Amino acid sequence: MVFMNHYREIEGLPISLISERFKFNSINTPVNPNNKIEGKKTGTTTVGVVGVDFVLLAADQQATMGNVVADEDAQKIYPITDFVALTISGGVGDALAVIRFLKAQAALYEVERGIQITPKAIASLLSNVLNGNRYYPFIFMPLIGGVNNKAELYEIDPVGSISEKKKYGVTGSGSDFALSMLDSEFKEGLNEDDATLLAVKAVMASKNRDIYTGGKTISVSIIDKQGYRTVDAKEVDKAISKVKINFAKLPKM
Repeated sequence: MVFMNHYREIEGLPISLISERFKFNSINTPVNPNNKIEGKKTGTTTVGVVGVDFVLLAADQQATMGNVVADEDAQKIYPITDFVALTISGGVGDALAVIRFLKAQAALYEVERGIQITPKAIASLLSNVLNGNRYYPFIFMPLIGGVNNKAELYEIDPVGSISEKKKYGVTGSGSDFALSMLDSEFKEGLNEDDATLLAVKAVMASKNRDIYTGGKTISVSIIDKQGYRTVDAKEVDKAISKVKINFAKLPKM
């Protein structure tokens, strides 16, 4: 019983909040069906690239709220375990709630079984959570990357559909522009430097054309057999300096 209480409240996040989200209906405050909640447009671009024995995740750093740039240094890549990480696109609050849950479940899995949880297992767990809440969904679309016996990359939509990506994956408002770059320049068996350059090019292409993709720089992380690590900012800047993109310019009046 003590273990179950710990299980239900680990990291301060009761599992009931994940498995069954609340809809607030009150007799004293009836819901007016004519009331509409105004949504705020958000956007981002996150990229995953499968290398020879690793997965690389990259993301811009701009957080938006409607037409306002809320943050230019936002974190969009989060490690779940030492060998699995994910990117976030969508609502930040929903994303962080799910990330806390996944970290707690991954830790419990490893304590109970004495083995590392795999990227596929985390993707399946997240798929079940999102699908179970499809009528009151988490606005959250991640890329999950990690290493088991090989490099693995999964794209998951807000209702739990899983798509395994053998080469690369993209989420966010700038997906179309990033995909065009990846389609044209991806090669099998990329090393870390080439994968970093390709991912940076893809995010830069989105920053050029998508107004919701931006920020101070680009975040890049790599997961390989040694574990998760963040690529040094100087290495990222070096890759950015190599990117040649014809940025859109307004015609002279």
